[in-house]
Amino acid sequence: MTKNNILTFGFTCILISLLACSQSPQIYEWRGVDREGIYADEGLMKTWPESGPEVVWETDIIGNGYGSPVFTGDMMYIMGEVDTMAILFAFDLDGDLVWKSDYGKEWVKNYNGSRCAPTIVDDQVFAVSGLGNLYCFDRHTGETLWSVDMVNDLEGEFPLFGYSEAIEVEDGLVFCMPGGTKNNVVALDRLTGDVVWSCKGLGERPGYNQPRIIELEERNVLVHFSAYAAIGLDTQTGELLWSHNQDNTTPEERKPGLGDTHSNTVLYDDGYIYYSAGDGNCGVKLELAPDGSSIKEVWRNADFDGYMGGIVKIGDWLYGCGSAKPGLKSINTSTGELGSVMKSAPGNVISADGMLYYYNFRGEVILVDMDPENLQEISKFRMKKGKKEHFAHPVINDGKLYVRHGNVLQAYDITNRDS
Repeated sequence: MTKNNILTFGFTCILISLLACSQSPQIYEWRGVDREGIYADEGLMKTWPESGPEVVWETDIIGNGYGSPVFTGDMMYIMGEVDTMAILFAFDLDGDLVWKSDYGKEWVKNYNGSRCAPTIVDDQVFAVSGLGNLYCFDRHTGETLWSVDMVNDLEGEFPLFGYSEAIEVEDGLVFCMPGGTKNNVVALDRLTGDVVWSCKGLGERPGYNQPRIIELEERNVLVHFSAYAAIGLDTQTGELLWSHNQDNTTPEERKPGLGDTHSNTVLYDDGYIYYSAGDGNCGVKLELAPDGSSIKEVWRNADFDGYMGGIVKIGDWLYGCGSAKPGLKSINTSTGELGSVMKSAPGNVISADGMLYYYNFRGEVILVDMDPENLQEISKFRMKKGKKEHFAHPVINDGKLYVRHGNVLQAYDITNRDS
């Protein structure tokens, strides 16, 4: 090889390495792309048989829990509690167990079981127990790569019902909310678990929230909920940029379990943040400054009061559940006014292929026409297996609807065979 060829070869290797390092990681997470609850599957059934779609596989070995499964191209990951231990399970797409690994004790004080969904980033899986143990696993083998105890290592503060956070990731950083006055929100090195930055936030307990990163030209903003505020932080520095107080309870009234349950991921679209905090300000639209440094409230609606069932945005409408007045509701994003209410129990909502999927707390799985002015039930069936509350959000992957009820996960074929 000539000198010029050697130099060219060396430069090419360096360039390839730099390009590889600069590429954003592949992330698979809670409620799909950007945590929006909208799944890309097409060609799905528009009505179901009276008994429901066909169950193509199921498992009852995942233990107690309320967290949803998360899918990569060839695997499924889900968390559960078995004999007080927190377990992360890895299945192939046929429902066969590939491996399982524990990550310490799980929350068993109340509503015992896993509380959230794992996050998969390239070859890593991140899982958090209700006791605040954050673990990083090798996603192929289940080997523990590193772990952090948010209470003992980061001086965090337990919320009343345990930590319930699906970890958010940006490139080399992992974000979590230990809570408390010292390390309220922290960014950890994704490869080592070392603290990169710490923010004191407002010094509150965590709010059971599944955070969201909003990407802007000037900076990226991590939007999270502590017990009594929505907060926005610069993802690279940890600077607290703004907060939005949940003013349904006065400072004198505040205590664990009162006004502090904010589980829904915020949505972001075209300069505006939307959230539903039924234990706080309920339905809210905020205008976010172009540089992410400030917010301005546009509207709020007390009737859009879901606190843990998720919301989706389709066009100019939001869809979510009501709690004080239960049911599936639509709300116009321009006016903040309700469009339609479909009476039902509170529940969890996702969307795919022009339809809404509503899994309510009675165990009914309902296919809904998403006409915002006239929400209509099309088909439904009942999830009869499993134990405890129907809190897990449904998931759609590769033409299958996945529904969890405690220790049971069922996969339903919802592909339209006539299309």
